[in-house]
Amino acid sequence: VQLQASGGGLVQPGGSLRLSCAASGFTFNSYDMGWFRQAPGKEREFVATIRWSGGLPYYADFVKGRFTISRDNAKNTVYLQMNSLKREDTATYYCAKRKIRGTRGIVTTTPEYDYWGQGTLVTVSS
Repeated sequence: VQLQASGGGLVQPGGSLRLSCAASGFTFNSYDMGWFRQAPGKEREFVATIRWSGGLPYYADFVKGRFTISRDNAKNTVYLQMNSLKREDTATYYCAKRKIRGTRGIVTTTPEYDYWGQGTLVTVSS
């Protein structure tokens, strides 16, 4: 299994970025995918998740209305569109594969995900 995240960079407050995560080595369209982030000195935290089918996106409260998770199962890729970025969004962002395929319910904790991308750094600064 490989997850390759990309799209991070430096952006001004209020700006936008789109992160991508290219997946390989497993049946992508059978697994929920998630995005997490980790700021320096802080624990990794849940950002968003999307069901294997592309439905039922779910977000952490602090990104609702600003971030959108989506996926293209034909391209084995999951995305995170980030708008209205704030300084506090500065972190390394990780994509992750849910451990169990096709399971009901939404999971937001790190132990429920078994493979992680290498992370892509997002810096929001003027």
